[in-house]
Amino acid sequence: MPTSKVTYLGELRTSSIHINSGSEIISDAPLDNNGKGEAFSPTDTVVNALASCMFTVMGIKAREMNVDFSNSTAEVTKIMGTDPRRITEIQVTFNMSIAVDEKTQTILERTAMTCPVFYSLHPDIKKDIRFNWK
Repeated sequence: MPTSKVTYLGELRTSSIHINSGSEIISDAPLDNNGKGEAFSPTDTVVNALASCMFTVMGIKAREMNVDFSNSTAEVTKIMGTDPRRITEIQVTFNMSIAVDEKTQTILERTAMTCPVFYSLHPDIKKDIRFNWK
């Protein structure tokens, strides 16, 4: 069964519908690549997926540990290269909403590095991951 259905809307914009939920993602080409920059670009969604995935696997582990880090945030920065145009670096800074002991921090940080998106990204893409704990 397909995961999603992507429709090209014209003007360098797409609509992606998640088959199971009906949720929609609009993408737009970025300003620096002939687009309007009015939505996440396809490469924006890739780097955003890394932070979302890392939060998800940390959340699974945190639930097992009875730890709640709700309202934590991540700031994601994408660095593009040329020749060929591609993502060359992803910077993610997690701002964790809780104070926990060093053992818990280590477990959650190591768990984050096991997310499927992290493993799916090309090894040449530099990944600068930082955690700020209260």
